Amino acid sequence: MTVTAIVSERSSDPAFHDRYAQYTTDPVMTVFRPDNPNGSAMLLVPGGGYRWVVVDKEGFDVARVFAASGTTCFVLRNRLPSDGWAAGPDAPLQDVQRAMRLIRARASVYGVRQDRIAILGASAGGHLAGLGSARTDSVYMAVDDADLVGFRPDLSVLMYPVATMTDPYVHAGSRSFLLGPAPTSQQITAYSLEQMNWREAKPTFLVHAMDDEAVPVENSLQLLATLKAAGVKAEAHLFQEGGHGFGIRLAQGKPGQVWPDLVRAWAARMDFAL
Repeated sequence: MTVTAIVSERSSDPAFHDRYAQYTTDPVMTVFRPDNPNGSAMLLVPGGGYRWVVVDKEGFDVARVFAASGTTCFVLRNRLPSDGWAAGPDAPLQDVQRAMRLIRARASVYGVRQDRIAILGASAGGHLAGLGSARTDSVYMAVDDADLVGFRPDLSVLMYPVATMTDPYVHAGSRSFLLGPAPTSQQITAYSLEQMNWREAKPTFLVHAMDDEAVPVENSLQLLATLKAAGVKAEAHLFQEGGHGFGIRLAQGKPGQVWPDLVRAWAARMDFAL
């Protein structure tokens, strides 16, 4: 299957962009370097239901907020699982693991600490970031010295994550684009974050709105229970309203607009500047 990469604009308002990328053939990381680096890095994994990757709403917009407080941010534009890659549903995870390793291997170049590399994923990107946080197996063969370093993040932030692949709380579109129209029970279990082994995973922060009609809040609630049982340091903030996909811009004027400050305060308690 041959695909041609495209980036489309959904916004009709010249005041802001709302782009999405499809058919990515070569993964891209866009770097946002802060004026006053704090030594931390963050890999941002935007959502898009595994159908596309939203570039601005959960990528560039979020990166600008955390870069403003000193964090070196890397926005990932990953490949998508339904584009015919040999790795199938693991193709996006290959890109996440490789991105984390590149950041860690080149930490001195970017002026960040190798043990202060966070990941932030939203919606289906939250699922992908969760896989990157929980999985301990490398899903691709090493290609250079960068692959000698670890690929798991030192801290995870999952925003309204697509956590489960199991009915009744699954986001059906994400499951279909990730696993196909008729996944096996084994696939559903293997890609459900709440059914994975999270022991020894790093601290994890969850953000979700109670009125999310696209990805039910039970995705975060079930995952939170799994994190607690596994002994992972975890914190969750559930907002009464906010819907799905609020990112930065759509959270303004709503309870969820404080989420970046909540993340920073939580991370600071663990000596992790964001």
